Amino acid sequence: MSHSASGGTTLADYRAALTAPGTRGPVIASVLARLPIAMIGIAALLYVQRETGSFAAAGLVSAGSLVGVAAGSVVQGRLIDRFGPTRPLLTTTVLFAAAVATLITFIEAGAPTALLVVLAGGIGITEPMVGSASRALWGRLVPAGPARAAAYSYEAISMEVFFILGPGFAGALAAAPWAGTGLVLGASAMVTGSTLFALSPVVRAWGAAPSGRRPLLGALASPGMRTLAIAALGFGVVIGFVEVAVPASATNAGHATVGGLLLSAWSVSSVVFGVAYSLRPWPRQMGLRLPVLLAAFGGMVALLALPGSLWGLALAMLGAGALITPQSTAHSAAIELVAPEGTAAEAFGWVITSVTLGLAFGQSVSGYLVEASGPPASFLAAGVAAVALAAVVFGLRRTIRPATTPAPAELVGAAA
Repeated sequence: MSHSASGGTTLADYRAALTAPGTRGPVIASVLARLPIAMIGIAALLYVQRETGSFAAAGLVSAGSLVGVAAGSVVQGRLIDRFGPTRPLLTTTVLFAAAVATLITFIEAGAPTALLVVLAGGIGITEPMVGSASRALWGRLVPAGPARAAAYSYEAISMEVFFILGPGFAGALAAAPWAGTGLVLGASAMVTGSTLFALSPVVRAWGAAPSGRRPLLGALASPGMRTLAIAALGFGVVIGFVEVAVPASATNAGHATVGGLLLSAWSVSSVVFGVAYSLRPWPRQMGLRLPVLLAAFGGMVALLALPGSLWGLALAMLGAGALITPQSTAHSAAIELVAPEGTAAEAFGWVITSVTLGLAFGQSVSGYLVEASGPPASFLAAGVAAVALAAVVFGLRRTIRPATTPAPAELVGAAA
């Protein structure tokens, strides 16, 4: 197993990755493109809520956007692997800008909720997957080893920072005189950053892959990639449970506004511990790391059912949050190990899709449990789900190994 897939990194490795020749432009552009990634959905939700007065309608619009992201990430990833990032990203950026403008127009016109949900799905599908391209680009800019491992850790940690800052920006801009301000500013940053990233010299130099027939399942043709997708699904399920149960706990305690702060608290501990964890990851073997981290995460979330006060819940959230970024980093590192050659962007798209579907499932089930039995039941269910899926990943741990590149005949299922 390569060092980049199992070993630790140092601060010098981060510096080497981020200062490698040709990285400055794409890194800066990708920051601008990805900063609004957690802002777009929240901004749209708050915009719809202010215009319609309905949280139910706003929630459906936000869910439509999530479903769109889940559908679009894999398709875009496959196109990026096939044609290089420039053309797919420029095309989706134009479509994304048009989709945002269309949604705003129909929100202002008071269109039915069902139509707004469909339009929000269009925004999710066309949202430029700069994250997938950026993650795959490191394999071309930095040689295999500690520096590349540090680059993948940077991707995971920076995304966590964006998920902390994005909702805060959206919430602050919701107080602007026009409710759509946050959506417009977030979309503008994403369009600008995506365009600059796609047109940067090292990205344009990433040409089309050699023509030839490819496996129907793409990256999922690798058994290890399918196992990684299960681990990512479990990760998303647990977070989905918590994102509903924590605000419900705050509301039940008479402090509804504290719910968002509690979720931010676990994101902060995630970033802090994530940096430390990347220096000495454990377990060293990736096949064990994925199930161990998922099971430990579920156990820590189950403990959220114990505190009887919001202060106690906040402390427990800090502990549980420490295991978020380590999992994101492990998912990113595992892609290098298990994804078939030439499918890096699509493989990352499958991780995004798995997490997003897990979020949707966790949120929907958690909402039911909170209504029926209260937040503690939701925290416990999250723990049970995590341990169950971790057991599946553990049983499949031997598939987490370097993917073999099949012969052309095998790619299309023909007899060798």
